[in-house]
Amino acid sequence: MKFKSNLEALLLSDPYRLRLLKIVATLSLPDWWIGAGFVRNAVWDAIHGFANRPHLSDLDVLWFDSSRSSPKIDQELESHLVAMDSTVRWSVKNQSRMHLRNGDEAYQSSTDAMRFWPETATAIGVRWEENEGIQIAAPFGLDDLYEGVIRPTPRFQLEKKHIVENRALTKGWLQQWPKLRMVSS
Repeated sequence: MKFKSNLEALLLSDPYRLRLLKIVATLSLPDWWIGAGFVRNAVWDAIHGFANRPHLSDLDVLWFDSSRSSPKIDQELESHLVAMDSTVRWSVKNQSRMHLRNGDEAYQSSTDAMRFWPETATAIGVRWEENEGIQIAAPFGLDDLYEGVIRPTPRFQLEKKHIVENRALTKGWLQQWPKLRMVSS
């Protein structure tokens, strides 16, 4: 995967993000990842020459286990993570039930669920495995992320396209990272 070693090196050189990855790894969740802004913001900061800035509104932890799909389990996991680091606003979601909220067919894994996220540059997850280091899940690759492209995923290219445009506007992505560009497909 193009840019894989770049992303691994970036995360390994970021003590803050590496620490958070290792905290989540202690939960030993099946098919777990930290995704969205955790990865996206780090890369966009890097391509803009900004120092590591943790500025995350929340930290998205996703996992997949259809036998434990109760939202109560996610809440318990969030509480456990808060006890380990209360400076982070943790958001834990078992992807085995998220298709119901999103109106999609059932997801088969966390990576499958990422295919239904709004932007290709956001549909990326990373995790820490003690024996293997940084692992990356990127169903649409890393090209758009590293090339500063905000592109809707296939699920958001037609009737949901306005959601991508609205997210870019309300989150101020083009103001924070002026080298980014929006594309429609």
